[in-house]
Amino acid sequence: MNQKLRTYIESLFVDAPKNKKTVELKEEMVQNLIDKYNDLISEGKSEDAAYNIAVASVGDISDLINELNKGTSASSELEEKERRRSALLTAISVGIYILSIIPVLIWQDETGVILMFTLAAVATVIIVYNAMTKPKYHKLDDTLVEEFKEWKASSNESDKMLKAISGSLWLLTVAIYIVISFLTGAWHITWIIFLIAGAVNTIIKALFDLKK
Repeated sequence: MNQKLRTYIESLFVDAPKNKKTVELKEEMVQNLIDKYNDLISEGKSEDAAYNIAVASVGDISDLINELNKGTSASSELEEKERRRSALLTAISVGIYILSIIPVLIWQDETGVILMFTLAAVATVIIVYNAMTKPKYHKLDDTLVEEFKEWKASSNESDKMLKAISGSLWLLTVAIYIVISFLTGAWHITWIIFLIAGAVNTIIKALFDLKK
């Protein structure tokens, strides 16, 4: 039956371009359809009934095919604009993180430390704002295609958020390491900060994986 479901999905992508993105999309849709079929079987449906219901749940994939066939479109232009906005905000936040150690080098006292953490806080706020203001996809109906689109958009957003947080964490870790090492002179001990940061990064990644 799995092969029959795969054949059905293959038939839907006859007019799609033969590239890596199409192959990945087909494989993900095949797996989703198989999962849907297995769920129906576990609910007591017959094989034929489960197949028909699962296939009917796929819905119209013409929009997906059009997206695959279009080199450029209004949606891709909006995505490019959003990508540039996100890249700009990320670059600004990274720059602030890097510059945050300067106050400590100038004022090697509490003032420098306070200013450093203030700049780090501003950079973090920018990253969080960037992640929270990205447009979210809302499914139009309850078909498998719309569920897939929503899941795909959510997955991509989660991956981008994780990368931003992870990058910010390591930049902040380096800044804290330099500051503490300069203030205490205990360079032989302060490297432990990186071990702590690594553990925190692992925990954050685990939390994102659980959310998925």
